[in-house]
Amino acid sequence: MQPLGLINGEIIDINSNVVPMEDRGHQFGDGVYEVTRVYNGKCFALKPHMDRMYRSLRELRIPATYTFGELAEFHERLIQESGITEGGVYLQVTRGIAPRAHNFPENTVPRLTMSIRPIGAGTPLTAIRESGAKIIFISDERWLRCDIKSLNLLGNILGKQKAKETGCFEAVMLRDGLVTEGTSSNFFIVRDGVLWTHPVNNLILKGVTRTIVIEHIAAELGIPVIEKAFDGEFAKGTAEAFLSGTTTEIAPVVSIDGAPVGSGAVGPITRKIQYAYGKLIDLECMR
Repeated sequence: MQPLGLINGEIIDINSNVVPMEDRGHQFGDGVYEVTRVYNGKCFALKPHMDRMYRSLRELRIPATYTFGELAEFHERLIQESGITEGGVYLQVTRGIAPRAHNFPENTVPRLTMSIRPIGAGTPLTAIRESGAKIIFISDERWLRCDIKSLNLLGNILGKQKAKETGCFEAVMLRDGLVTEGTSSNFFIVRDGVLWTHPVNNLILKGVTRTIVIEHIAAELGIPVIEKAFDGEFAKGTAEAFLSGTTTEIAPVVSIDGAPVGSGAVGPITRKIQYAYGKLIDLECMR
């Protein structure tokens, strides 16, 4: 079992020096990415991830040069050849290789790179899902197209580092006083039995796990959902809160800026959503 890479359909050693100097992803962050979880040797929610990747490519006007079937095959090859059954597949598409200039180059072929790495039990996330996460609120200083899953992540990186330095798992961002999302997750609160989360627009990424929570889990459990912006003080007065994401899964939030959320323990609605999410993984990947 070992991490592996893939470039334009060819399996490679993940430690190979293979990024050309003039790849536009390397020089400009001119590209998009996705991360898909692997459980029991199977990809979970691969189609929604690839659909979002195609949308991001369209928004950046990067041609799609691989079909869904080809990308699914590449994921499967990485799983089979690496022997990794519990992990994550990272996929990246850049505009391609061209002499450095800001405008789009002509006749450039997009460049696909992928990698697979193990994600196992016993990681810090395992404990966080059980006992809950501490988060902080920070200012959202990112660009205004957060709906595109682009390679430009400096704002996210600086926020995540600030969270780490304050002993927190995640930094959740505020733009003009309103809560948007975490640096690598979507953010939900529970008030009076109702889920609240920021609406889908250019200020947040439409998370695959977020969509599963709203369209499948909450709908099946009969939990009302309000997609509406709210401020930080409204969030701090909530009974429960949680983060959602591909690698995060459903992570309860028990503290915001050092103050407890509700009773300071993981709430019952969050636990129900966690359990339902686990059942969906079992249905898709454990058979």
